Amino acid sequence: MIGESHFTLDVPAFAVASMVVALQPGADIPAHNHPQHQLTWAPEGPLTVVVDDLRWVVQRSRALWIPGGVDHAVVPGSSSEMLSLYFEPDECPLRWKAPTVVDATGLVGPLLLHLVGLGAGAAEHRARVATVLWDLLKPMSVATIPSVLPADPEALRVALAIRQDPADPRDLEAWGREVGVSARTLSRRFRAETGVSFSSWRTSERLNAALPLLGMGQPISRVARAVGYQTASAFITAFRREVGTTPAAYFNGRRSRPPSRPRRRRSPSPVPRPRGTRPPAGAARWRRAWRRRCPAMYMRLRPNRSPRVAKVSMVPASGIE
Repeated sequence: MIGESHFTLDVPAFAVASMVVALQPGADIPAHNHPQHQLTWAPEGPLTVVVDDLRWVVQRSRALWIPGGVDHAVVPGSSSEMLSLYFEPDECPLRWKAPTVVDATGLVGPLLLHLVGLGAGAAEHRARVATVLWDLLKPMSVATIPSVLPADPEALRVALAIRQDPADPRDLEAWGREVGVSARTLSRRFRAETGVSFSSWRTSERLNAALPLLGMGQPISRVARAVGYQTASAFITAFRREVGTTPAAYFNGRRSRPPSRPRRRRSPSPVPRPRGTRPPAGAARWRRAWRRRCPAMYMRLRPNRSPRVAKVSMVPASGIE
């Protein structure tokens, strides 16, 4: 029924139809397309929309614009609610040719809920609300992580197993024994058919698996372990290397700052040490070097310190012959 609802839309006079579907984990919507533009939002729970080899996470703070005629599939990450609005291309002022993530915060979310709740006889009111919606839809710069499945039967078996369980720690040697080929052959087939090495492909797959969990608000440490990373710092490093931002910044819609150079620490000004305390390790060497460079300043800060005088051994006069 879900697929038929997407394919057979009875579009009203003002070119907008709406649908709210409750989805459960495993209730995927297979790849399909329709001539109408689609604006998909998930007010409850995250969704993953798959277009070719790219995936976008749709959740409460972001929606996805899907142009008409683009094949797409929907994969719910948990119990979620998918809200979709459909617009006829000739009645829509937006000309986005590719799937585009839009900011659903502020007034966008309430407007989407309001449009879904309008009846069939509210065409004029619907038109006014949609006009406001066009002005509020702002695209977000969101990086996607491509993950191409290989066509080779043995490599495909490995890829599907990793997609099913991204935390599987087996290396190429173990996977080769599993599918009956050598590790070198498996590595060569992954690079030839996906364009990247097996390690890079698995990293992309793990990060894609982590996005819905992050969209649900799970702690980064738990997400890292769920997708095969031993520590949260290792996961954040891989995420930033592939996506260009941290997980927190990714869902806040902003780029993280590049790591800044550590500032050179200036040597503190010398302070007289209280009597009866021992100087720290290396203090004497530092004090001697500072005294050589700034003798006048050293004597001014330590007025009770007299210049070093060479010791002279005194011999009694009676001892001189």
